Amino acid sequence: MICFPNAKINLGLHVVSRRPDGYHDLETIFYPIGLKDALEIIPTSETRFFQTGNPIEGPSDNNLVIKALRMITAERKLPEMDIHLLKKIPSGAGLGGGSSDAAFMLNLLNDTFKLEYTREELMMRAARLGADCPFFIINKPAYATGIGDKLEPIEVDLSRYTLLLVKPDVRISTKEAYAMITPHKPELSLKEIITQPPETWRDLMKNDFELPVFKKFPEICKIRQQLYEMGAIYASMSGSGSALFGLFEKEPDWKEAFGTHFIWSGKVEK
Repeated sequence: MICFPNAKINLGLHVVSRRPDGYHDLETIFYPIGLKDALEIIPTSETRFFQTGNPIEGPSDNNLVIKALRMITAERKLPEMDIHLLKKIPSGAGLGGGSSDAAFMLNLLNDTFKLEYTREELMMRAARLGADCPFFIINKPAYATGIGDKLEPIEVDLSRYTLLLVKPDVRISTKEAYAMITPHKPELSLKEIITQPPETWRDLMKNDFELPVFKKFPEICKIRQQLYEMGAIYASMSGSGSALFGLFEKEPDWKEAFGTHFIWSGKVEK
């Protein structure tokens, strides 16, 4: 069976406080987008992992897809299988590609082998793989708190907009990004801001990672400015970066704008 793990963007992100366990409490709004990897499993005589497309750093044993498989095989008897992962979602971009692969692997194993885990049971297991993995089990717009694992469905429909995503050749580790942050409680919650028209988000909605990341990597700040100059009604960095996105009422002419940067454009899914 085959599935297509999708990326997400963050519509704003506030780092609220540092926790005693070293993690951070935050609030953000996750929104799924149409940029996708491909993940396939085929029963065979031995388990093998094949990864193509964008390269992934580190040994395959550390891949979240393999970790998801090991989690389930520790609980259930599964046949041997070939696993094929085609990576299109850039890494180190704030788009949740690895987390999405892991969550979709859990769903794929559950559906293929009729394991009958409930959605809540899958979400509990996904949380052990990564803070934003549970979101991809639901895969619908959600207001997230805690470390990103406490999810509340939220009504926001951006399907009338075109999204332009730009990923410069800069990789920002999550650990590095959090080290540059001073947590603070926002004056206005994203839960309130998201109820306002998207045309107002430029002045209201913030990503706390932008200020320190833009200071260290001014070329990322320049891309956001370009998106606004091209007519975006709202533009932001996603997560801890380095990808940025703009929402447009009609598709912009971007083909000469961003050199060799990774570009993806498409209608925002409902």
